[in-house]
Amino acid sequence: MGDHPQLRRLHHVEFYVGNALQAEYYYRKAFGFSRSAFLGLETGVTERCSFVMSQGKVRLVLTASLNPAENEISRFLARHGDAVCDLAFEVDDCDEAYRLALANGAVSVKAPTEERDRHGAVRRAAVQIYGDTVHSFIQHLDYQGPFLPGYEAQDIPGEGVGFRIVDHVVGNQEDGHMEEWAAWYEKVLGFRRFLSFDDKDISTEYTALRSVVMAAPNNIIKFPINEPAPGLKKSQIQEYVEFHGGAGVQHVALLTDDILRTVRQLRANGVEFLEVPDTYYETVTERVGPIEENLDEIREQRILVDRDDKGYLLQLFTKPVEDRPTLFYEIIQRKGSQSFGKGNFKALFESIEREQQRRGTL
Repeated sequence: MGDHPQLRRLHHVEFYVGNALQAEYYYRKAFGFSRSAFLGLETGVTERCSFVMSQGKVRLVLTASLNPAENEISRFLARHGDAVCDLAFEVDDCDEAYRLALANGAVSVKAPTEERDRHGAVRRAAVQIYGDTVHSFIQHLDYQGPFLPGYEAQDIPGEGVGFRIVDHVVGNQEDGHMEEWAAWYEKVLGFRRFLSFDDKDISTEYTALRSVVMAAPNNIIKFPINEPAPGLKKSQIQEYVEFHGGAGVQHVALLTDDILRTVRQLRANGVEFLEVPDTYYETVTERVGPIEENLDEIREQRILVDRDDKGYLLQLFTKPVEDRPTLFYEIIQRKGSQSFGKGNFKALFESIEREQQRRGTL
């Protein structure tokens, strides 16, 4: 473990977006996030603006360019559209985390740099991962401010829906690159293989994929990595890769302690979810056994249920939240289970295929 960066937690998930103010409104009104900090013209930054959206321990950062000239953000958006650009970790020692990552084979994006304002200082570095995504390493020195140096506190509350933490983040790869990135996480960051699924586990009549779940040494975060597998028609992973313009983050899973309340409120806010047919619920009890929740309410909200040897979980997936059929969210509640809903894969993927048919991309 001493040969790998020591990661404390997922610090934040950052997105590059075309219009940060409109994205802020969407995440506040639809997903119940509160605006907690801001960076931009009013704080003396002229090239970009960022809103920090908070709920529980989840921090999403929405960043847009203020510069009409071509730059890193505009190039990213031209290729990928609005998408995740940074999965940032908090570390105890930024310089050591960066040094170890490069020694283990990572490619540098940003060497360790001190950032300071009147609230104190942090050290920050970044390395490249799949596609145009990066992992930042953030070390708080004496920083006591609202988010990071340069940001000012803003308190514009949303009506929270119960999100506690980021449970996991899923990355989609081009065909043949899943094992490459699983090995990268093992070698560079010391992650371990937590679970794996092949095309026999995740397939329908038409499409299939392969997936391996990588877990951080202290289990602070899990990163499933997907790739398409051969099938009769185009899989959702291949659709993602084509519309995103390569590998990238497919979805972010947000953990709640009461999925019925969370999904009910999200639906009332206008969030759209994948459709689950009535037939799915005809065998739920015999497949997963007794659950504490009311099955009629589970059916009403179209929530998926699965069980492993440690307990059960409840989950539901939004439709894509961008114009391109790329990024979406998973809402998940764990009642002991630490798996990823293997028993729901067929129903989930058939639901996704129905959406692909509507889009004409299956």
